[in-house]
Order: sequence, then C-alpha cells, then structure tokens
Amino acid sequence: MFSKQSVRLAPDALPEVIARLQASLSETVLGRLRRRGAVVGLSGGVDSSVVAALCVRALGKERVLGLFMNEAESSADTIRLGRLVAEHLGIATVDEPISPILEGARCYARRDEAIRRAIPRYGKGWRCKIVLPSLIDSERLRLFSVVVRSPDGEQIQARMSPEVYLEVVAATNFKQRVRKMLEYFHADRLGYAVAGTPNLLEYDQGFFVKNGDGAADVKPIAHLYKTQVYQLAEWLGIPEEIRTRPPTADTYSLPQSQEEFYFSLPYDLMDACLYAVDHDVPAAHAAEALGLTPEQVTRVYRDIEAKRAAARYLHSPPLLIG
Repeated sequence: MFSKQSVRLAPDALPEVIARLQASLSETVLGRLRRRGAVVGLSGGVDSSVVAALCVRALGKERVLGLFMNEAESSADTIRLGRLVAEHLGIATVDEPISPILEGARCYARRDEAIRRAIPRYGKGWRCKIVLPSLIDSERLRLFSVVVRSPDGEQIQARMSPEVYLEVVAATNFKQRVRKMLEYFHADRLGYAVAGTPNLLEYDQGFFVKNGDGAADVKPIAHLYKTQVYQLAEWLGIPEEIRTRPPTADTYSLPQSQEEFYFSLPYDLMDACLYAVDHDVPAAHAAEALGLTPEQVTRVYRDIEAKRAAARYLHSPPLLIG
C-alpha cells in the first residue's frame, strides 16, 4: 500500500545499504576507473556531505579531497557548512574561489544584461533570482519569472520571455561548469576520480547542468531519493545542522529554495510522487496518501514526465554521426 513512507529505506536495511555502496564505490574508483582517490565539491548540503562520507569509508580519508568553490553570490553557509563536514570527516580541502573566472567569462554581466531586458531598472547592487509558480495551486501555464531586489529593499517581479530566460540560465551555467573544470584539474593532478553528488530526484528530473554538475566519473547516490539521502546522512553521522538545512539552489544572489527554482514542491512530496510514478500508483491513490487532490497529483505526474523528456538531452552523451 502506497504512502509517503514508501520512499524511506527500512532502518534495519541502512547498514547493508551503506556497506554495499562502500564496496561498490571502492571497486569502481580503484578497480574499474583505476584512480587513486576521489575529489568532491563541498557545497554544505546533504548530498555532497553524504558523497564525501561514502568516499571516506570506501577509500580512506587520506584519499579524498574536498573543494570549496565559492563565488561572489554564494551563501555564507556554503563555505561554513562545507568546512564543518570536512573537519568532521578529517579530509584535506582546497579553496578555489571562482569569482575571478566568472568575471573573466562575463558570467554576471551577461546575466544582468538579459535581466535588464525584462526589468530595465535592474543595475549595480541589485540582487536577483528566478522562480516558477506553484505546480499544485493552479492549472495555468508555468513560466519563469525573475525577482529582483534593489539596494534599498524594493522588490520587483516580472515574467521573462523565453529568450531572456534562456540567456539568464546560459550565463549562470558558467558557475557549475567552472566548478567542474576545477574539480577535474585537481582530479588530473592527483590521479583521482571526480565524484558527482546528484540524488535520484535531481538526476531523473534534469536538475543539473550538462558538462557542469552533471559531469562526473562516478555518481554514488544518483539511485537514491533525496529522502533516502537524508536517512544515510543521519546513519553516517553527518552534522545535524547540515541534515536539517532545507535544500537550496545557491545559484542566484537572492536566497532561493530548490522548490521555487525548479521542483515547485517540497522534496519529500516530490520524492513520493516520483516513487508513485515509478511504481504505477494511480493519481487518486497517491492523492489520498499525500493529502493532495487527484487533479494536483495528475499535474505533478505530467510535470515529472515533461521534465524527464527534457532531461534526455542532458543525459545524452556526445553522438557520433556517420
């Protein structure tokens, strides 16, 4: 019988799950990839913390390198919580501030030029983010809007044209691609593998940048729902402050949750709906279990399938022609 708890791993299964992940990660990195260790970009979030902890268990803390890759618009918690988990695990770390590279590529300037086409007053000292309307509150067409805040606190929201939206996203994608470039620099110099940090929800629904945070040599948790990642974090002893921190995008200068940026639902409900789709649970049954209406769940189901269709491009390797 489906319920919101269906996504969760049985508590007594957690040691076996951890042991299997540890063995598989060790065999993959040391055996199949023939690498000496692993590089992990630490964001202060639960996903990268769990991946780092699994790498330590599989390879030893002396074979794991954590990278801090903050930029001008990163949350202060990104580095603080990243250092917290690195110290907890006892791994070596390197600071790689990426703002100079982003400025050289005109990441911020390209994004701001696009935003000004939607909100001409947007300028120096203003902050921004992009948001989607609620998935379950309305049947209306869901289009991205840009939210900006002036230095004196005035907030403006405007719908973006497809062209403006694509240019804003293209510019901000520099952030993930620069970080991955630095991860591979350190992996190459050390003979390490790059460990990716997407969970199943992100991997399945395309919440990553192609050749950015979507690139990795091994993805230890891409088969685990976010709910299950939190379970592993508790079992692995990840610091509580990290385990209780709401998932954030940490991509734009205004604070932003993953819910308002992409999924439009809290991660636990998205996990449950994704599980329901994967296990052919009718919308009416899922709605009763989740406290939603059948119409709302049907909209979520449609959105899941639409995102899966869009993610095929992101998952696709380079295609050979001829």
